[in-house]
Amino acid sequence: AVRENVKPGWHYFGRKMDASDFEWVMWFTTFRNHILFALSGHVIFAKICSMVSPKNRSLIYMLYGSLAVLITMGWTYITLILSHCIILYSVALVKRKWLCFVAGLTSLATFKMEPFNTWQEGFVTGSFDLQDVLFYGGCGFSIMRCMSFALENCEKKDGNYSFIDLIKYNFYLPFFFFGPVMTFDRFHEQVSPVLRESNNFRTLEMWNITIHALVHLGAILVVDVFFHFLYILTIPSDLKLLKQLSDWSLAGLAYSNLVYDWVKSAVMFGVINTVSRLDHLDPPQPPKCITMLYVFAETHFDRGINDWLCKYVYDYIGENHDAIFKELLATICTFSVTTLWLGPCELVYIWSFFNCFGLNFELWVAKFFSLPPFSTIERNLMSEAMSRRIRGLFNAVNFWQIILYNVLALNSLGFAQLVTKRLLLKGFPLSTLSVLFVTYCGVQLIKERERRQALHYNDKKQIC
Repeated sequence: AVRENVKPGWHYFGRKMDASDFEWVMWFTTFRNHILFALSGHVIFAKICSMVSPKNRSLIYMLYGSLAVLITMGWTYITLILSHCIILYSVALVKRKWLCFVAGLTSLATFKMEPFNTWQEGFVTGSFDLQDVLFYGGCGFSIMRCMSFALENCEKKDGNYSFIDLIKYNFYLPFFFFGPVMTFDRFHEQVSPVLRESNNFRTLEMWNITIHALVHLGAILVVDVFFHFLYILTIPSDLKLLKQLSDWSLAGLAYSNLVYDWVKSAVMFGVINTVSRLDHLDPPQPPKCITMLYVFAETHFDRGINDWLCKYVYDYIGENHDAIFKELLATICTFSVTTLWLGPCELVYIWSFFNCFGLNFELWVAKFFSLPPFSTIERNLMSEAMSRRIRGLFNAVNFWQIILYNVLALNSLGFAQLVTKRLLLKGFPLSTLSVLFVTYCGVQLIKERERRQALHYNDKKQIC
C-alpha cells in the first residue's frame, strides 16, 4: 500500500526514504542543486554589487531577479507577471482600498480557479518538472505583493510610490517563487539607501546568520533521519494499517505530522531568510512551534502570509478583537482570503470552516467566563497559579482541536476522522483522558515558560 511513496534512500544502512512530501523532495533532493545555484548566484552577485554601487543595490537585485526568472520561465511568463503588476499599479493610483482588494483578489482568483489558470498557464512555453510549482508559486506570491503595494500606496499621504518601486519589491529573487511575503512598507524601508549605509555588518551579525544556517542544516539532517526510519507521512495513507494501531500511536502520528510540517516551513523559509539577511533585510520570522501552541490566534505555518492577513484583513476589521460580531466578520473575511490563496476545494473549505470556528469559539468562551460569577470567583477566590491551571484544562482541549483541524489539510480527511473517532469515541474514557492529561502537563510547562519570559522582560524593561 505504501510502496509508491517509498523510494531508494540510504542504501548503506539498508533504509528506504519516505518520499510522499513533494515539496521536501523537491527542495533537498531533486532540485537541490538548481535552487542552491540560483541563491548562491544572488549572494555572490549582491556582494559584488554592494562593493561597486551600494546605493543602487536594490535596483541590481531587481535586474538579477528578473534575469533569473526570464531564463528559468521565459519571456511570456515575465510578460504575464508584468501585466498583472501594471493592472494593480493602475488601481493603486486611485487610492481606494476596497478597489485594491477587489482587483487583487480577482487577479489571484485567475490563478486559482478554472478555466482562467489553465488559460494563463498556456502562455508559458516549455516543459520541465518544476514548471507548475514555479508558475503558480511566482504568480501567487506576486499578486500578494502587488496587493500589499497597492494598500500601502493608499496609506501614503503625499504622492504615490513609483512603478519601479513595485518591480524592485516583486522581483527580489529569494522571495519571488517560494516566499515568504514581506509587506511592502517593511521591504521599502529596509532597502532604502540611508538604512543600508547605517547597517554595516558587525561580527556578531555574521555570527548569528552562521548559527541560523547551521541550525537549519541540523534540522534538515534530523528530518532526513525521520524520513528513513519513521515514515510518518506514508503510514497515514494506509487506512488498514492505521486501524491496527493503538490510540496512542494514532495520537502521536497526528501530532508528528503537524510537527513535521512546522519543521518543513521553518527550514524552507529559514534557508531563504538566511540569504535575505545577508542583504541586510529582516524577513518574517519562522512560525511558532506547534508544540508551543494552545490558542488558534497564534496558529500558522507561514509567518509571511499570516502577517499579511493580520495587517490588511484580520486586525483591520477586528481592531482590538474584543467585539464578538467584529471578530466573526474579521475571521470570515480572513479565511475567505486564505481559502482563495490555498486554492478553493472541498478539503480547504472544511479546513477553513473549522479553523474559523475555533478562532471564534475561543473568544466566545473567554467572553462567557469573563462574566459574573466566574470573573468574581477568579478575581477574589483564586490565586494566579490556580487560575493558570484551570485555563490549562481548556488549553489542552484546544491543543487537540488545533491538531485535528489542521491534520485533515496536511494529510487526509480520512486520517483526521479516524484519529477523532479513536480518541473521542472508541478510546473514551481511558485513552481520551490520558492523552489530555499528558497534553495538560505540556501546556502547563509552556505557560510557565511564557510567564518567566514575561517576568524577565519586565525586569529588563524596568532596569532600562
